[in-house]
Amino acid sequence: MNFFQYSKGLHNLGNGVYAYLQPDGSWGLSNAGLIVDNGQSMVIDTLFDLKLTSEMLDEMKKSEPAAESVNFLINTHANGDHCFGNELCEGAKIIASKACSLEMAEMPPMLLHQMIQFASQMGEIGKYLLHCFSAFDFSNINLTLPNSIFEGKLDINVGNKSIQLIEVGPAHTKGDIIVYEPCSKTVFAGDMLFIGGTPIMWQGPVKNWIKACDLMIGLNPDYIVPGHGPITDIDGVKQVKSYFEYITDEAKKRFDKGMSPEEACIDIDLKEFAAWGDWERVGVNISTLYNEFSNNSAEPNNIALFELMATLKNKKNS
Repeated sequence: MNFFQYSKGLHNLGNGVYAYLQPDGSWGLSNAGLIVDNGQSMVIDTLFDLKLTSEMLDEMKKSEPAAESVNFLINTHANGDHCFGNELCEGAKIIASKACSLEMAEMPPMLLHQMIQFASQMGEIGKYLLHCFSAFDFSNINLTLPNSIFEGKLDINVGNKSIQLIEVGPAHTKGDIIVYEPCSKTVFAGDMLFIGGTPIMWQGPVKNWIKACDLMIGLNPDYIVPGHGPITDIDGVKQVKSYFEYITDEAKKRFDKGMSPEEACIDIDLKEFAAWGDWERVGVNISTLYNEFSNNSAEPNNIALFELMATLKNKKNS
C-alpha cells in the first residue's frame, strides 16, 4: 500500500517524523528520513552527492527549525547514496554500525568519480556505469565517516523520543541497520527494502535478509520507509521476503545442475518480480547465492558483478 504520493521531497508522517523520497528509486535515487522532538533532530541517511543532499537539508530546515542544526546523523549502510553527503551535517554525531563504518572507506567518492570519467573507454560495462551513475557529481566530496559506532542494538533519545537502531547485516552490505521510531510506528529500512525495484544483495547471507524482513514484520509498523521506492507497509516487506525465498530456491536448483550464475539468471523465470525495476540485479543476487552455496567467502568482485548486470541488460534488450 502506498500511503503517500511518490513524489520528490519531504513527506510528513506525523509526530515529528518525515520521509524524504527520490523517485524513481533506481540507481542512486535513495530515500532518507528526519525525526525531530523538543528542538533536537535526527537525519537518517544523506544522499549521493552534495547538491542533492543540500536540497534535502534545505527542505528539512524549512519544515522543521530543529533541523537547522542536526544533532544525530544515522547511516543505515555504507553505499554512497546513503552517506556521501555526510559532510553537510557539520557538527552532528554520525552513527553507524561498526561494520558499516569500516566498509565506507572501501569505495570513496573519488574512485567513483574516476570510474565515470573513464567509463567511455570501458566498453559495455562503461555504458552500464554511465547508465547507473552519470547523473551524479562525485567531485569535491569529502568522505565523512561515522564518529560513533555500535554493534547489535542502540537506543538514542531525540528530545523525548527513544529511537531504536537495530543491526541486521551483513545482508545488502556488511553493516546494514534499520531505524525504528515507536511513537509513530515508523521503520526506516535503509536498503533492506527496495519497493518497486529489484533489491541487490552484495554481501549476504540471504538468511540475514529474510530474518530482517521477519523482524520488520514483527514490529508491525504503520509506515515503512524503504531505501528506494515509495513508502510502504508490511505487505511491501513480505514481497521482498518472497523474492529472496523464490530466487534462493531457483538458484539452488541450477547450482546443483552445474549452471553458471549467468546461465541461471537467464534460465530463471522471475514471474511477477520481472516487472520490478533494474531486474538485472538478479545477477548480483544469484552470484552471491552461488558463493554461499559453495562456501566461498571471498570478497565480491564488484567490477565483474557490474559486467554481469550489463550483459544481462543487453541480452534482454537485444
